[in-house]
Amino acid sequence: MVIGSNVLETIRMIDKEKLDIRTVTMGISLLDCIDSDGEKARRKIYNKITSLAQNLVRVGDQIENEFGIPIINKRIAVTPIALIAAASKEDHYGRYAEVLDKAAREVGVNFIGGFSALVHKGFTEGDKILINSIPQALKETERVCSLVNVANSKVGINMDAARLMGKIIKETARLTGDRDSLGCAKLVVFANAVEDNPFMAGALHGTGEPEVVVNVGVSGPGTVKKALEKMQGKPLHEVAENIKKIAFKITRAGQLVGNEVSKRLNVPFGILDLSLAPTPEIGDSVARILEEMGLEICGTHGTTAALAMLNDAVKKGGIMASSSVGGLSGAFIPISEDEGMIEAVERGALTFDKLEAMTSVCSVGLDMIAIPGDTDKTTIAAIIADEAAIGVINHKTTAVRIIPVYGKKVKEKIIE
Repeated sequence: MVIGSNVLETIRMIDKEKLDIRTVTMGISLLDCIDSDGEKARRKIYNKITSLAQNLVRVGDQIENEFGIPIINKRIAVTPIALIAAASKEDHYGRYAEVLDKAAREVGVNFIGGFSALVHKGFTEGDKILINSIPQALKETERVCSLVNVANSKVGINMDAARLMGKIIKETARLTGDRDSLGCAKLVVFANAVEDNPFMAGALHGTGEPEVVVNVGVSGPGTVKKALEKMQGKPLHEVAENIKKIAFKITRAGQLVGNEVSKRLNVPFGILDLSLAPTPEIGDSVARILEEMGLEICGTHGTTAALAMLNDAVKKGGIMASSSVGGLSGAFIPISEDEGMIEAVERGALTFDKLEAMTSVCSVGLDMIAIPGDTDKTTIAAIIADEAAIGVINHKTTAVRIIPVYGKKVKEKIIE
C-alpha cells in the first residue's frame, strides 16, 4: 500500500523530479493469426490487436488523471512477425508492417513493436524475407518498430546475420534520408533479447509469453539525481544504499499503476521494467547521475565503475520492491536522448570506445548514436559483432541502435 508520507513523497518525485511511467505496453500473441493466405492473416492480426487494445490508451489516460502519475507512452508488442508471416509464402512482408501500423493508429498507441526476427542460430526463409523487408517497411510506416536478435550466450553470434544487418541499417538510413534517417531509430539489433521488454524499439511478445499481458516501464533518473545531491561527500556504500531506496520507491509507483491497468483492462500484469531511461530534458539524465556520484564529467576514468554501481543498485532496489521486476531493468545510455551525454560528447570526454566499455555494465548497449552517413556497412556490421560479443560472453542483453545519418558528416548536427 502507498500511504501517508509515501504518497507525499511520490507526489514530490513526480512534480519536481520527473518521475514517470515511461510506458504501458500491451503484449499480444499473434500465433493464432497464422494463415497460409496472407490477406486472411493480416485481417486476423488487425482484428485481434484492435479488439484487445481498444481501451489501452483510454485506461492509461484515466489512471494518469486519477493518480497524477504521468504515463508518457502507451504501446503494443506482438509476436515476431517472421514467425507469423512465413506461412503465407509471400516474398515481402511490407503489408504486415502496414497492418501493424494501421492497427496502432486505430487504437492510438505511439509505437508497436514486433516486426522482428530471431536469428541467433540461423535463418528460416521467413526470417530472411522479414529482414530484407525492414528498410521499406520502416520507410512506409510511422509507428512500427523492428528488432533482430543475432546472438545469445548459448549458441554465440550469427555472424552472417550481423553482416546482413549492417547492410539493412545502411539501406534503412538511405530510404529515410529525407527525415535524417529516422527509420534507423526504430530498428535495433540485439544479443540475448528478452521476451517481455516494454521499451521500444526492442519490444516484442515472446512465444513463451501469455496470450495477452500488460508490461510497465518506469523511469526516474531525475529522482535518483535529486537524492544523490544530498549525498555529497558520503561513502560509496551509502550512496549505493540510497539509490536502492529510491529504486524501491520508484518501483512501488510502477507496481501500483501496473496493477490498476491490469485490473481495468482485465489483462494479466506481466513485468515491471525499472530502467533509468533519460530524455533530452534538463534534469532527466543518466550522465548527470554519474557526475553526481563524483565524476568530473561522464566519460572520464571511473565512468564504467560508476555506471556498474548504479545499474547494480537500481536492479537490487527494484527486486526488493516487487517480485514482478523483469524486462531489462537498470540504466540506459542513449546518447541522443541524454543532455548530459550530449554535452560530454561535445566536450570530447565521451568517445565511441568508452561507450562500448560502458555497455558491458549497463542495461542495453550502443543506443541512439548518430554516425556519419557514409560509414561503410561492414563497419556497422563490425560494431554489431563487437556489441554482440559483449552480450554473449557476459550473459547479458546488449544491443545496437545506430543511425548513419544520410548526407551528414562528422560534427554536423541533426535538429528535430
